[in-house]
Amino acid sequence: MRMILGLTAAVALAGSGFVAGRSRPASAATVAAQPTATSAAITAASAVVADAHANHEMSSTDVGVPSSLSAQQAGGIPASAGTAAARLAASPRHAEWVAIKVNATDSVMAWVVYPERKDKAPVVIALHENTGINTWTRSVADQLAADGFIGIAPDLTTMFRTGDLKADPAPDQGRAAIGQVTPEIGTRILDAVAKYGMSLPSALPKYGIVGFCWGGGRSFLHATTAPGLGASVVYYGSPPTADQMGAIKAPVLGLYGGNDARINATIPATDSAMKSLGKSYEWHLFDGAGHGFLRGQDGNAPNSAAAAAAWPKTIAFFRAKLGK
Repeated sequence: MRMILGLTAAVALAGSGFVAGRSRPASAATVAAQPTATSAAITAASAVVADAHANHEMSSTDVGVPSSLSAQQAGGIPASAGTAAARLAASPRHAEWVAIKVNATDSVMAWVVYPERKDKAPVVIALHENTGINTWTRSVADQLAADGFIGIAPDLTTMFRTGDLKADPAPDQGRAAIGQVTPEIGTRILDAVAKYGMSLPSALPKYGIVGFCWGGGRSFLHATTAPGLGASVVYYGSPPTADQMGAIKAPVLGLYGGNDARINATIPATDSAMKSLGKSYEWHLFDGAGHGFLRGQDGNAPNSAAAAAAWPKTIAFFRAKLGK
Protein backbone atom coordinates (compact mmCIF):
# COMPACT_ATOMS: atom_id res chain seq x y z
CA MET A 1 0.00 0.00 0.00
CA ARG A 2 1.19 3.49 -0.62
CA MET A 3 -0.33 6.69 0.61
CA ILE A 4 0.66 10.33 0.50
CA LEU A 5 -0.39 12.47 3.46
CA GLY A 6 0.22 16.20 3.50
CA LEU A 7 -0.29 19.52 5.16
CA THR A 8 -0.57 21.13 1.74
CA ALA A 9 -1.00 19.80 -1.77
CA ALA A 10 0.50 16.37 -2.46
CA VAL A 11 4.04 16.48 -3.71
CA ALA A 12 4.62 15.38 -7.30
CA LEU A 13 7.47 12.89 -7.33
CA ALA A 14 9.48 11.37 -10.12
CA GLY A 15 8.66 7.88 -11.29
CA SER A 16 5.45 6.20 -12.38
CA GLY A 17 5.02 4.74 -8.89
CA PHE A 18 4.11 8.14 -7.44
CA VAL A 19 0.56 9.28 -8.10
CA ALA A 20 -0.94 11.59 -5.51
CA GLY A 21 -3.84 10.14 -3.59
CA ARG A 22 -3.58 6.62 -4.98
CA SER A 23 -3.20 3.58 -2.76
CA ARG A 24 -2.66 -0.13 -3.12
CA PRO A 25 -3.57 -2.93 -0.71
CA ALA A 26 -0.71 -4.18 1.44
CA SER A 27 -1.84 -7.80 1.30
CA ALA A 28 -0.11 -9.88 -1.34
CA ALA A 29 -3.33 -11.83 -1.91
CA THR A 30 -5.08 -8.75 -3.24
CA VAL A 31 -2.23 -7.31 -5.30
CA ALA A 32 -2.34 -7.47 -9.06
CA ALA A 33 0.87 -8.49 -10.82
CA GLN A 34 3.35 -5.66 -10.96
CA PRO A 35 6.47 -5.24 -13.09
CA THR A 36 9.47 -6.50 -11.16
CA ALA A 37 12.06 -3.88 -10.28
CA THR A 38 15.55 -5.08 -11.13
CA SER A 39 18.10 -5.73 -8.45
CA ALA A 40 20.36 -3.27 -10.23
CA ALA A 41 17.82 -0.46 -9.89
CA ILE A 42 17.27 -1.10 -6.19
CA THR A 43 20.98 -1.54 -5.56
CA ALA A 44 21.91 1.68 -7.32
CA ALA A 45 19.30 3.71 -5.49
CA SER A 46 20.23 2.14 -2.16
CA ALA A 47 23.91 2.84 -2.69
CA VAL A 48 23.24 6.53 -3.24
CA VAL A 49 21.10 6.68 -0.12
CA ALA A 50 23.59 4.70 1.95
CA ASP A 51 26.38 7.07 1.00
CA ALA A 52 24.24 10.04 1.94
CA HIS A 53 23.28 8.44 5.25
CA ALA A 54 26.94 7.90 6.08
CA ASN A 55 27.39 11.67 6.28
CA HIS A 56 23.98 12.56 7.65
CA GLU A 57 23.70 14.65 10.78
CA MET A 58 20.60 16.39 12.04
CA SER A 59 20.78 20.16 12.22
CA SER A 60 21.91 21.69 15.48
CA THR A 61 18.62 23.60 15.50
CA ASP A 62 17.00 20.39 16.76
CA VAL A 63 18.43 20.67 20.25
CA GLY A 64 16.51 23.57 21.80
CA VAL A 65 13.85 22.68 24.38
CA PRO A 66 10.52 23.94 22.99
CA SER A 67 7.18 24.60 24.63
CA SER A 68 5.79 21.55 22.81
CA LEU A 69 6.94 19.11 25.53
CA SER A 70 3.52 18.88 27.14
CA ALA A 71 1.87 18.54 23.73
CA GLN A 72 4.17 15.67 22.81
CA GLN A 73 3.52 13.96 26.15
CA ALA A 74 -0.23 14.40 25.82
CA GLY A 75 -0.16 13.23 22.22
CA GLY A 76 1.55 9.94 23.03
CA ILE A 77 4.29 10.33 20.44
CA PRO A 78 8.07 10.13 20.89
CA ALA A 79 9.91 13.17 22.17
CA SER A 80 11.85 15.48 19.92
CA ALA A 81 15.61 15.81 20.22
CA GLY A 82 15.17 18.79 22.49
CA THR A 83 12.66 17.19 24.85
CA ALA A 84 14.01 13.63 25.06
CA ALA A 85 16.07 14.10 28.22
CA ALA A 86 13.14 15.65 30.09
CA ARG A 87 10.82 12.89 28.93
CA LEU A 88 13.21 10.22 30.19
CA ALA A 89 13.68 11.96 33.52
CA ALA A 90 9.91 12.16 34.01
CA SER A 91 9.14 8.60 32.87
CA PRO A 92 7.43 6.39 35.48
CA ARG A 93 8.57 3.20 33.73
CA HIS A 94 11.39 0.94 34.85
CA ALA A 95 14.40 1.14 32.54
CA GLU A 96 17.92 -0.20 32.70
CA TRP A 97 21.14 -0.64 30.80
CA VAL A 98 22.02 -4.25 30.05
CA ALA A 99 24.92 -5.95 28.29
CA ILE A 100 23.64 -8.49 25.78
CA LYS A 101 26.02 -11.25 24.71
CA VAL A 102 26.45 -11.55 20.95
CA ASN A 103 29.01 -14.35 20.98
CA ALA A 104 31.63 -15.83 23.29
CA THR A 105 33.71 -12.64 23.36
CA ASP A 106 31.45 -9.74 22.40
CA SER A 107 28.46 -7.97 23.94
CA VAL A 108 26.41 -4.89 23.11
CA MET A 109 24.91 -2.34 25.43
CA ALA A 110 21.15 -1.86 25.26
CA TRP A 111 18.59 0.34 27.01
CA VAL A 112 15.56 -1.75 28.03
CA VAL A 113 12.27 -0.19 29.11
CA TYR A 114 9.38 -2.19 30.57
CA PRO A 115 5.70 -1.36 30.11
CA GLU A 116 3.42 -1.12 33.11
CA ARG A 117 1.06 -4.02 32.48
CA LYS A 118 0.06 -7.22 34.27
CA ASP A 119 0.46 -9.58 31.33
CA LYS A 120 3.35 -10.41 29.03
CA ALA A 121 4.27 -7.99 26.25
CA PRO A 122 5.71 -8.23 22.73
CA VAL A 123 9.22 -6.85 22.20
CA VAL A 124 10.10 -3.99 19.85
CA ILE A 125 13.71 -3.12 19.02
CA ALA A 126 14.44 0.56 18.29
CA LEU A 127 17.48 1.23 16.07
CA HIS A 128 19.46 4.43 16.31
CA GLU A 129 20.50 6.81 13.55
CA ASN A 130 23.99 7.01 12.04
CA THR A 131 25.58 8.78 15.01
CA GLY A 132 24.90 5.88 17.38
CA ILE A 133 22.59 5.40 20.32
CA ASN A 134 21.72 8.55 22.24
CA THR A 135 19.20 10.02 24.65
CA TRP A 136 16.66 10.45 21.87
CA THR A 137 16.84 6.77 20.84
CA ARG A 138 16.37 5.73 24.45
CA SER A 139 13.33 8.00 24.68
CA VAL A 140 11.82 6.16 21.71
CA ALA A 141 12.22 2.90 23.63
CA ASP A 142 10.45 4.59 26.55
CA GLN A 143 7.56 5.60 24.29
CA LEU A 144 7.31 2.05 22.98
CA ALA A 145 6.96 0.90 26.60
CA ALA A 146 4.32 3.59 27.18
CA ASP A 147 2.45 2.00 24.26
CA GLY A 148 2.60 -1.44 25.87
CA PHE A 149 5.73 -3.04 24.40
CA ILE A 150 9.07 -3.97 25.91
CA GLY A 151 11.23 -1.38 24.22
CA ILE A 152 14.89 -2.23 23.59
CA ALA A 153 17.34 0.27 22.10
CA PRO A 154 20.64 -1.52 21.39
CA ASP A 155 23.88 0.26 20.58
CA LEU A 156 25.09 -1.49 17.45
CA THR A 157 28.38 0.41 17.71
CA THR A 158 29.30 -0.89 21.18
CA MET A 159 32.20 -3.03 19.98
CA PHE A 160 33.74 -0.07 18.17
CA ARG A 161 33.55 2.51 20.97
CA THR A 162 35.66 3.28 24.00
CA GLY A 163 35.02 5.26 27.16
CA ASP A 164 31.62 5.52 28.82
CA LEU A 165 29.39 3.25 26.78
CA LYS A 166 26.28 4.61 28.50
CA ALA A 167 26.96 8.19 27.41
CA ASP A 168 25.80 9.69 24.13
CA PRO A 169 28.70 9.43 21.68
CA ALA A 170 29.96 12.54 19.98
CA PRO A 171 28.55 12.64 16.42
CA ASP A 172 31.98 12.11 14.83
CA GLN A 173 32.69 9.19 17.14
CA GLY A 174 29.30 7.68 16.38
CA ARG A 175 29.71 8.01 12.62
CA ALA A 176 33.19 6.48 12.75
CA ALA A 177 31.85 3.50 14.71
CA ILE A 178 28.84 3.09 12.41
CA GLY A 179 31.17 2.65 9.47
CA GLN A 180 32.50 -0.52 11.07
CA VAL A 181 29.09 -2.14 11.61
CA THR A 182 28.91 -4.41 8.57
CA PRO A 183 25.62 -6.06 7.58
CA GLU A 184 26.94 -9.35 8.96
CA ILE A 185 27.84 -7.82 12.32
CA GLY A 186 24.50 -6.01 12.46
CA THR A 187 22.65 -9.26 11.77
CA ARG A 188 24.45 -11.08 14.59
CA ILE A 189 23.76 -8.26 17.02
CA LEU A 190 20.07 -7.96 16.17
CA ASP A 191 19.56 -11.72 16.34
CA ALA A 192 21.11 -11.70 19.82
CA VAL A 193 19.03 -8.73 20.96
CA ALA A 194 15.81 -10.32 19.70
CA LYS A 195 16.65 -13.60 21.46
CA TYR A 196 17.44 -11.75 24.68
CA GLY A 197 14.26 -9.68 24.55
CA MET A 198 11.96 -12.61 23.94
CA SER A 199 13.66 -14.59 26.74
CA LEU A 200 12.71 -12.00 29.36
CA PRO A 201 10.18 -13.37 31.89
CA SER A 202 7.73 -10.59 31.04
CA ALA A 203 8.02 -11.00 27.26
CA LEU A 204 5.96 -12.80 24.67
CA PRO A 205 7.88 -14.76 22.01
CA LYS A 206 7.09 -12.07 19.44
CA TYR A 207 9.15 -9.13 18.28
CA GLY A 208 9.22 -6.26 15.85
CA ILE A 209 11.81 -3.68 14.85
CA VAL A 210 11.72 0.03 14.08
CA GLY A 211 14.63 2.13 12.88
CA PHE A 212 15.42 5.70 11.91
CA CYS A 213 17.68 7.00 9.14
CA TRP A 214 20.61 4.53 9.13
CA GLY A 215 18.64 2.40 11.58
CA GLY A 216 15.64 2.51 9.24
CA GLY A 217 17.72 0.89 6.53
CA ARG A 218 18.90 -1.72 9.03
CA SER A 219 15.35 -2.45 10.16
CA PHE A 220 14.41 -3.15 6.51
CA LEU A 221 17.56 -5.24 6.00
CA HIS A 222 16.86 -7.21 9.17
CA ALA A 223 13.60 -8.39 7.65
CA THR A 224 15.63 -10.16 4.93
CA THR A 225 17.56 -12.31 7.42
CA ALA A 226 15.10 -12.90 10.27
CA PRO A 227 12.29 -15.33 9.43
CA GLY A 228 10.98 -15.02 12.99
CA LEU A 229 10.53 -11.24 12.80
CA GLY A 230 6.91 -10.20 13.26
CA ALA A 231 6.97 -6.68 11.79
CA SER A 232 9.45 -4.09 10.50
CA VAL A 233 8.90 -0.32 10.51
CA VAL A 234 11.23 1.82 8.43
CA TYR A 235 11.47 5.55 9.15
CA TYR A 236 13.15 7.25 6.16
CA GLY A 237 15.61 4.40 5.63
CA SER A 238 17.05 2.87 2.46
CA PRO A 239 15.81 -0.51 1.16
CA PRO A 240 17.66 -3.78 0.63
CA THR A 241 18.18 -5.08 -2.90
CA ALA A 242 15.36 -6.75 -4.81
CA ASP A 243 17.19 -10.07 -4.53
CA GLN A 244 17.39 -9.69 -0.74
CA MET A 245 13.69 -8.81 -0.55
CA GLY A 246 12.80 -12.30 -1.73
CA ALA A 247 13.68 -13.65 1.73
CA ILE A 248 11.40 -11.25 3.64
CA LYS A 249 8.66 -12.91 5.70
CA ALA A 250 7.50 -10.02 7.89
CA PRO A 251 5.24 -7.17 6.78
CA VAL A 252 7.06 -3.86 6.30
CA LEU A 253 5.76 -0.34 6.97
CA GLY A 254 7.64 2.61 5.49
CA LEU A 255 7.24 6.18 6.77
CA TYR A 256 8.84 8.99 4.78
CA GLY A 257 9.08 12.77 4.75
CA GLY A 258 7.85 14.50 1.61
CA ASN A 259 10.93 16.75 1.46
CA ASP A 260 13.41 13.87 1.38
CA ALA A 261 14.14 13.26 -2.29
CA ARG A 262 17.21 11.09 -1.61
CA ILE A 263 15.22 8.45 0.22
CA ASN A 264 11.99 8.89 -1.69
CA ALA A 265 13.74 8.12 -4.98
CA THR A 266 13.99 4.50 -3.80
CA ILE A 267 10.29 4.04 -3.05
CA PRO A 268 8.85 3.29 -6.55
CA ALA A 269 11.28 0.46 -7.28
CA THR A 270 10.90 -0.88 -3.73
CA ASP A 271 7.12 -0.83 -4.02
CA SER A 272 7.20 -2.65 -7.38
CA ALA A 273 9.71 -5.25 -6.21
CA MET A 274 7.90 -6.02 -2.96
CA LYS A 275 4.54 -6.35 -4.68
CA SER A 276 5.88 -8.53 -7.49
CA LEU A 277 7.47 -10.79 -4.88
CA GLY A 278 4.19 -11.08 -2.99
CA LYS A 279 5.52 -9.21 0.06
CA SER A 280 3.58 -6.87 2.31
CA TYR A 281 4.87 -3.31 1.98
CA GLU A 282 2.75 -0.37 3.06
CA TRP A 283 4.15 3.13 2.88
CA HIS A 284 3.13 6.67 3.73
CA LEU A 285 4.61 9.96 2.61
CA PHE A 286 4.10 13.06 4.77
CA ASP A 287 4.07 16.26 2.75
CA GLY A 288 6.34 19.04 3.96
CA ALA A 289 8.27 16.89 6.43
CA GLY A 290 12.00 16.42 6.12
CA HIS A 291 14.42 13.58 6.71
CA GLY A 292 14.58 12.74 10.41
CA PHE A 293 11.18 14.30 11.11
CA LEU A 294 10.44 12.23 14.22
CA ARG A 295 13.50 13.56 16.00
CA GLY A 296 13.42 16.99 14.37
CA GLN A 297 10.06 18.23 15.64
CA ASP A 298 11.39 21.28 17.48
CA GLY A 299 10.32 24.49 15.78
CA ASN A 300 9.18 22.62 12.66
CA ALA A 301 5.41 22.39 12.14
CA PRO A 302 5.48 19.96 9.16
CA ASN A 303 7.81 17.61 11.05
CA SER A 304 5.63 17.79 14.15
CA ALA A 305 2.52 17.05 12.09
CA ALA A 306 4.25 14.13 10.41
CA ALA A 307 5.36 12.72 13.76
CA ALA A 308 1.84 13.04 15.15
CA ALA A 309 0.48 11.12 12.15
CA ALA A 310 3.26 8.56 11.75
CA TRP A 311 3.61 7.27 15.32
CA PRO A 312 -0.01 6.11 15.71
CA LYS A 313 0.42 4.21 12.43
CA THR A 314 3.57 2.62 13.87
CA ILE A 315 1.82 1.46 17.03
CA ALA A 316 -1.29 0.28 15.19
CA PHE A 317 0.96 -1.73 12.84
CA PHE A 318 2.84 -3.39 15.71
CA ARG A 319 -0.35 -4.16 17.59
CA ALA A 320 -1.91 -5.71 14.50
CA LYS A 321 1.14 -7.87 13.75
CA LEU A 322 2.48 -8.61 17.25
CA GLY A 323 -0.57 -8.29 19.49
CA LYS A 324 -1.42 -5.71 22.14
